[in-house]
Amino acid sequence: MSVEERLNNVVKTQGAVHLTLIDPDSQPPDTAGKMAAQAAQGGTDAIMVGGSTGAGGSILDKTLKAIKEQTDLPTILFPASAGGVSAHADAVFFMSLLNSRDVNYITTNQAIGAPLVKKYGVEPISMAYIIIEPGGTVGWVGDAKLIPQKKPALAVAYALAGKYMGMHYIYLEAGSGADSPVPAAMVGAVKQAVGEETKVLVGGGIRTGEVAAKLVKAGADMIVTGTIVEQVSDVKSKIHELVTAIKQ
Repeated sequence: MSVEERLNNVVKTQGAVHLTLIDPDSQPPDTAGKMAAQAAQGGTDAIMVGGSTGAGGSILDKTLKAIKEQTDLPTILFPASAGGVSAHADAVFFMSLLNSRDVNYITTNQAIGAPLVKKYGVEPISMAYIIIEPGGTVGWVGDAKLIPQKKPALAVAYALAGKYMGMHYIYLEAGSGADSPVPAAMVGAVKQAVGEETKVLVGGGIRTGEVAAKLVKAGADMIVTGTIVEQVSDVKSKIHELVTAIKQ
C-alpha cells in the first residue's frame, strides 16, 4: 500500500489523519528521532519532515535516518525547495505554492526536484499549497500573496485550480506558529468545493484538541501540527490529545 493510499484509508476509517511535522533545523537529529517516537506513541499517523529554512542537505538526511530508527511510521518530505528532497524518505508532498508571486515556488523547484524524486524512488503525493494570512516564515520565504482570512472565496478559487490541475491534496497553511489557525468557515468552503475525493489538509496555529476537532468538523481531512511539538515537554500526551479529538 502506498503512503497516499494509507493516509486516505485512515480518513475513510477513522475520520481524519494527524501528521506531525518535524523541522530538521529546529533540533539535533537524535532529538528529532525521539520526538517522532513520542508522536508515534501518541497516535500520529505519519511524520512530515521539512521547514522553510535550513532543512536540506546532510541535516535532512541525518534527521530522516534518526526518525526511521525510532519509528516505523511513514516519513513524508515537506520541502521548501528542490534541496528538501532526500533518498531516505518514504514519500514527498510534491507541491506547488499556488499563490506565490515567485515562479520558483510554483514550477521551477518542482522541475529541478522531479528527477531526484524519480531517481531516489520516493513516492510523490501531488499537493496544492495555499498560504493563508498571517503566513509566517513560509509566507515570507515563498513570497506568497496571502489569502485574507475573511475571504474564503479566494481560497476556494485556488483550491479548485489545484484540483482541476490534478492535485490530490489541498493544504491550507496559516504559517508555523500562527496566532490563529485557518478559519473553520474557510476550511468548510474549500472542502465543499473540492469534494470528498480531494483531501484537505490544514496547518498552522493548531495547539489544542478542541481547535483541531473544530477544523475536522468543518471539513479538514488531515491536521498538521509542528510548532507545538517543539514547545511542549510531553510530546506523547499532546499528540494523544490532538489525535483523540479528531478521530471517530
